[in-house]
Amino acid sequence: MKLADTKATLSFSNGSPSVDLPVYQGNVGPDVVDIRKLYAQTGMFTYDPGFLSTASCQSAITYIDGDKGELLYRGYPIEQLATHCDFMETCHLLLYGNLPDATAKADFTKRVTMHTMVNEQMQFFLRGFRRDAHPMAIMTGLVGALSAFYHDSTDINNPEHREIAALRLIAKMPTLVAMAYKYSMGQPYMYPKNNLSYAGNFLHMMFATPCEDFAVNPVIERALDRIFVLHADHEQNASTSTVRLCGSSGTNPFAAIAAGVACLWGPAHGGANEACLNMLEDIQKIGGIAKVGHFMEQVKDKNSGVKLMGFGHRVYKNYDPRAKLMQETCKEVLTSLGLENDPLFKLAMALEKIALEDEYFVSRKLYPNVDFYSGIVQRAIGIPVNMFTGVFALARTVGWIAQLNEMISDPEYKIGRPRQLFTGSVKRDVLPISKR
Repeated sequence: MKLADTKATLSFSNGSPSVDLPVYQGNVGPDVVDIRKLYAQTGMFTYDPGFLSTASCQSAITYIDGDKGELLYRGYPIEQLATHCDFMETCHLLLYGNLPDATAKADFTKRVTMHTMVNEQMQFFLRGFRRDAHPMAIMTGLVGALSAFYHDSTDINNPEHREIAALRLIAKMPTLVAMAYKYSMGQPYMYPKNNLSYAGNFLHMMFATPCEDFAVNPVIERALDRIFVLHADHEQNASTSTVRLCGSSGTNPFAAIAAGVACLWGPAHGGANEACLNMLEDIQKIGGIAKVGHFMEQVKDKNSGVKLMGFGHRVYKNYDPRAKLMQETCKEVLTSLGLENDPLFKLAMALEKIALEDEYFVSRKLYPNVDFYSGIVQRAIGIPVNMFTGVFALARTVGWIAQLNEMISDPEYKIGRPRQLFTGSVKRDVLPISKR
């Protein structure tokens, strides 16, 4: 971050003296006006609901250009990473700032793999939940509970603790997600197999049973790995900001990540792909492909209350770069599994065709986003709809940890404390109960 040549001058129409504010430049993207001393100089705050025009931190991890449809992890385009790198390489990149060579990758993968098992008592913790509990309710509890089992890595201010907590969280999230799934199914938990890849191990823990051998399908393994890469980080979104805000109090990394899991659960965030599949199933119930045109007309009608899920993005004003990659993977998986003619997938493709050709959606840039395709892929793989957000949390964990560690290492970081515009009652006195 460097000081710009120009300053921002804030002037007032009531005759109050104007204020000069520093302007800082990043390496790419918009400049920022430094308002840290605004209250001291003027007695005023800024007002920015949703923080849509506020940079809450400086970061060197992920950059999004919504107008160009560009996503960079540490400067590398997501298209190149998803094509040439696997999830372990992406994790190394996000955590340490560089892509590993073969030796460093093997070492990092080994260090993660050492931590795939969870304490046996986590099984008893799971039994306290109802079998039909939403997996994200279970995940929020399980991730937070890790801090009760791993006391030796809970000091967020200790770099060694942060390092071991990062490895543990990346390694154990697949195990926890699979345990939540197996519990809901009434099946025995499958222990990790450390001779498998990260994605392959997750598939084994999800779908293997003790009564027969399980072979990992390489097409599905690659598809899942790509889902993990595409979802690994996404700048200062709601859950990442939650992790940063929670971690700013000095709480342990497991608690901060649990807060991120809870935030991700929302249908406007990580739950979007679950909401998308539910929408497709609702269309299927009312007539399937024959009703797609009618459904899209309802979407155009503002008074209908019908929403199109899985299309458009709050940040990307153009095509979501992750969506194109996920679209390719989607077609590979459907072809490999012989599901091209599955009614729900045919319905999804009909919906996609209308959205890409209809002027109403094209002019509003309501293109299919990554949630649209990743939900279809996960359903094809056999992951239940209510597990989608858990898989998202698994993938995003490395991004949350990288962002949290970056914040803790930043000498300018402070405990988060947003301000407010108060619109409640002014000071008043309490009357005796007989006079109220």
